Amino acid sequence: MYNAANEYHRLGIQTEVAEADPHRLIQMLMEGALDRMASAKGAMQQNDPALKGEKLGAAISIIDALRASLDHQKGGEIAHNLSDLYAYMLSRLIEASASNDTALIDEVSELLRTIKSAWDEVPARLEQ
Repeated sequence: MYNAANEYHRLGIQTEVAEADPHRLIQMLMEGALDRMASAKGAMQQNDPALKGEKLGAAISIIDALRASLDHQKGGEIAHNLSDLYAYMLSRLIEASASNDTALIDEVSELLRTIKSAWDEVPARLEQ
């Protein structure tokens, strides 16, 4: 039953990715990173180093992909600042993994939620 539910969830995500516009894809990446960080924090609290490593590794990969997707030509200073912030977030997650410090995960999660909140407002602002 668990495998069937996971497969259904995976197919739902694949369908959403296939139909998503670039703005929604970035939202999905941010949501995925936040989800992985929450899972990693739970794994730390439950003393599960393998799951912690898997989830933090996934969050790091997603944030690195967000950083790599920045268009420095069009984004100018904002893209540069976001790149620096993503780099900071990556270093904090690596430090969180090494020190088992959930507060560092909380810090990065809050930073990413702030970025995501601003990103979520973009379509509404474009319609004005």
